[in-house]
Amino acid sequence: MIKVSVMYPNGPKTKFDSEYYKNSHLPMIAETLGDSLKGIEFNIGIGGRVPGELAPYVAIAHLTFDSIESFQSSFGPHAEKFAADVPNYTNVEGELQISEIVS
Repeated sequence: MIKVSVMYPNGPKTKFDSEYYKNSHLPMIAETLGDSLKGIEFNIGIGGRVPGELAPYVAIAHLTFDSIESFQSSFGPHAEKFAADVPNYTNVEGELQISEIVS
């Protein structure tokens, strides 16, 4: 199994509509990817290392797939559609990381 994490950097000028992301963007992704998407998790940053510090990421989405090939073959053909929706919920570019789930 692999996890694809999309992390949205936080900052004083960062805008992120978590309601839109949760209720529109993620459901669109889940519906489009179908059975190749094994799981989805959405986290909202609430703090950093020091009390009162901004969280490094305003939000993080974790999507799980059986393999990198499964992710690429299901996500790739729709990447432009997903990217076109980004301005509807944020003004920052998400960072993407693919990780192997080891436990």
